Amino acid sequence: MKSRLAAAAAWFMAGAALAQSPPHARPQAGPAEILKASEIRPGMKGVAWTVFEGSDPEPVPVEIVGLWKNANGPRQDMIIARLGGKALKTNVAGGMSGTPVYVDGKLIGAIAFRLSVFSPEAVCGITAIESMLEIHDFDTSRPADARTPDRLPPRAELQVPSEVLAQMAAAGALRSPLDQPLILTPIETPISFSGFHESVIREFAGVFRQLGLVPVQGGASGALKGSKPEPGWERALQPGEAVAAVLVSGDMTVSSTGTVTYNDGKRILAFGHPFFNLGPVEMPMSRSEVLMVLPSQYQPTKLANASGIVGRIRQDRHSGVAGELGAEAQMIPVSVKVRSFDDPATVRKEKDLNFHVFVHQKWTPYLMMFTLFNSISGLNDFAEEATYRLSGQVELEGRRRISLATMQAPGELTVPAPMLLAGWWADKFNRLFQNAVDVPRLRNVSVTIDLLPQRRVATIENAWAEKAEVHPGEEIPVKVFLRPYRGERVERSFRIRVPEGLPHGDYRILLSDAETLNRLQAAAGLANRYMDIDQTVSLINQERSNHKLYVSLVQGRPTLYADDKTMPSLPGSVLNVMQGSRQAGRPFVTSAETAQEQMSLPFDYVVSGSYSLKIAVR
Repeated sequence: MKSRLAAAAAWFMAGAALAQSPPHARPQAGPAEILKASEIRPGMKGVAWTVFEGSDPEPVPVEIVGLWKNANGPRQDMIIARLGGKALKTNVAGGMSGTPVYVDGKLIGAIAFRLSVFSPEAVCGITAIESMLEIHDFDTSRPADARTPDRLPPRAELQVPSEVLAQMAAAGALRSPLDQPLILTPIETPISFSGFHESVIREFAGVFRQLGLVPVQGGASGALKGSKPEPGWERALQPGEAVAAVLVSGDMTVSSTGTVTYNDGKRILAFGHPFFNLGPVEMPMSRSEVLMVLPSQYQPTKLANASGIVGRIRQDRHSGVAGELGAEAQMIPVSVKVRSFDDPATVRKEKDLNFHVFVHQKWTPYLMMFTLFNSISGLNDFAEEATYRLSGQVELEGRRRISLATMQAPGELTVPAPMLLAGWWADKFNRLFQNAVDVPRLRNVSVTIDLLPQRRVATIENAWAEKAEVHPGEEIPVKVFLRPYRGERVERSFRIRVPEGLPHGDYRILLSDAETLNRLQAAAGLANRYMDIDQTVSLINQERSNHKLYVSLVQGRPTLYADDKTMPSLPGSVLNVMQGSRQAGRPFVTSAETAQEQMSLPFDYVVSGSYSLKIAVR
């Protein structure tokens, strides 16, 4: 018992001694004298600078414990230290990543790691400054172990019609913190969501937690619009101040907080560990204002608001991130209009949202997904049986515009309709950014989402044609019947003209949903790894919308689907030659029949199913 009291007293005295260290001058931007890790000795006293509240950093006493050899990789030693002062209460908190540490006025590195979330002492790992300075030597190389949502392990038990949504669901249930091994781990980086509903943050929290981020509700100033640096950027981000990496800005904001380690007047170093380890990036960099540090034995975290763009992050590497003051990062402007309807034709109210999204081939689709999901969540108009109708435009630099349209209604899947709609939306951007030939440049994105009352789904049930024998050029009156989810069946009459010059023989009039016609063409596009941007855009634009009924004339001659092209009614000899000359990596898909679309009928329902009518051309 006496030995425990003595140990506790010794620990208290050490903490008190650290807390009473003499004051130090606050560090400023400009060249700094450094102390290499090889010169560090146990027992050295120093000071760290970090923000606990507001925007001004405060000194934190530091005592060096020693060097942990090869702790951060081969020949990469970690400096282990014990913190005093306010850190005794807050412990090593999320958002402290990058906190600069000085010994005898010389910069030794950045607080970036912690050993245990339950330790009674504020023990941290410091990334040596010489490792961080190496970041400036890198240019375009990309790390193989980048942390992106597509690397999450898939969950086979959840089947959803969206690749992006399936990867998001892969976050799954998190393991208990008690199961974690005692290892030196990067300090979790708080990622703040402003303008997001708490239900949305909960839905996506698993993705960010598995990537080493702590999702928190937060805020951002009204100045955080776009990516243009605000006036006064020249004096921003002094060592020890809070810095934010911005993924989304505007009416919704997603930003992640760290601490500035070094500022030479133009370039900054921060974090001391990777953000996503993406390599070269263009990500807006912002000031950050700390509201408070939330003490916790499990997960102490800085609560902060991003408060103004001052530059861009240009490198995200193993030992930290590097940014450039005054530089502007490319972002995608997005506008979302959400309308609610009393009936399919009467708008009750609407709202407009505008924001900008970080550009990255793996992250942009996910950012598009949860910003869209957030746009339609938490509305008073939201109802379990509501149907969502989407129409959107994507403007690409130097390319054709993409036009998108779909509807989503509650169905048999356990995933809610708004999430399925968001996944469908994200997959279009995933196809663009995963292109292996060229990089898309998006000028702007606009989308309108209509909330319609009731579950508006209908299945093609039956059809009737006035004639079974027809002549080329003749019109045939046809009726089709659809069975909605509830209510009386829907009847629609139309006339289809038999094409002039159509050879005599037996044919089918196919009345179908969009999926029936899209399936083979989509398979051909997915099979080709070398489709360029123009072909991808063309293929997306050719996709039929699921709230229309399509009328096609089917004949027994093969069709070939290659890239974004459809070659109908091919003679057998031509098909044989093409099959013999196909190239590896550029396969095509064939069908035994040719379905030539004649017309489409719009509905305010999600249409499913198909029905065929036989006719003979004489």
